[in-house]
Amino acid sequence: MANTLLTISMITREALRVLENNLTFTKGVNRQYDDRFGVEGAKIGTVLNVRKPPRYVGRTGATLSVEDATETQVAVTLDTQFGVDINFTSEDLALKIDDFSKRFITPAVATIANKIDNTGLALYTSVYNSVGAPGTTPNALLTYLQAGVKLDNNAAPMDGQRSVVITPLMQATIVDALKGLFQQASAIASQYRRGQMGTAIGFDWFMDQNCNTHTVGPLGGTPLCNGVPSSGATTLVTDGWTSAAAARLKKGDIFTIAGVNSVNPQSRQSTGEAQQFVVTADVSSDGSGNLTAAISPAITNSGAFQTVDALPADNAAITVVGAASTASPQGLLHHKDAFTLAMADLPLPQGTDMAARVSDDQLGMSIRLIRDYDINNDKFPCRLDVLYGWAALRPELACRIQG
Repeated sequence: MANTLLTISMITREALRVLENNLTFTKGVNRQYDDRFGVEGAKIGTVLNVRKPPRYVGRTGATLSVEDATETQVAVTLDTQFGVDINFTSEDLALKIDDFSKRFITPAVATIANKIDNTGLALYTSVYNSVGAPGTTPNALLTYLQAGVKLDNNAAPMDGQRSVVITPLMQATIVDALKGLFQQASAIASQYRRGQMGTAIGFDWFMDQNCNTHTVGPLGGTPLCNGVPSSGATTLVTDGWTSAAAARLKKGDIFTIAGVNSVNPQSRQSTGEAQQFVVTADVSSDGSGNLTAAISPAITNSGAFQTVDALPADNAAITVVGAASTASPQGLLHHKDAFTLAMADLPLPQGTDMAARVSDDQLGMSIRLIRDYDINNDKFPCRLDVLYGWAALRPELACRIQG
């Protein structure tokens, strides 16, 4: 019986399936797909807007007090087109799809999945909640439970959609630390056989080699608040730093301010814990030791989007998490809605041998395959491409685990 040649649509569908199976961090996040580009295709720089739910203060008593529904949104820029280019022959096209996938699709798509995960995990710099000590690998379950408390204090849903993504060393350390605990025998056996955490303490655990390493800025001096910021401020004026140092604070550095505690976003009651802030851009001190840092979250002490129980006092002490220049691998505990991955269809060009595109709005993913023919060498050069963008949708629903 004659061989049946694989079609480009068959290959493209298989590529999307393999991509979904190869993702690690991306599996546990909010994924958006925009079908507006199903005809003409999207381009690098296209922006998708993802809505965030409104918040309300509420009222006490019988008197009506109507609040405006302030629906905010996060702009997700499709800024990364990534792909893999491969060659195969007419003979290769005569393979069964399973054999073809093993030889060609799986290695190529694994590279794409690795890139998507790597880009997504770089969003740790948007996350201000943090547990653990930079430079020290967590060796107790308490550290991860404390990360869960951070999510609880920020009203993260208890809906089974919390994930932990950690480095290989973090995973090895915590599996070893828990080997003697009394718990379900089958779970202990699975951890022993696989060397992985699986599902424990309400989280799905994943190991991802793409976890980033953050290096704390050079710091120096005795930093203090310089004046009292207005409510809603996204910058903080400080002084007391060592003078004229490049990148005194690095993007992703976390700090607390004396006397400023976090609040539950629903009840607006103080948690009794210091609110953590993250620096959103590298910043240096001037010749007098002054420094104005861009920060997240906004310092807001009232209203529906309240984040702190009090504004910082003038000369309030600032404490940075971690010693100067300490390198720390960054694990993440997060709810699905902490981050979003947005994808859209790439255009299908004319004048090629074949071009196909497969999208799945349930997966929130799209991949394109273009095939041409090299008559000189009897080869079919192909390119696999995806277009995507990442954003921190609700960073308060995530917590960094310092390693």
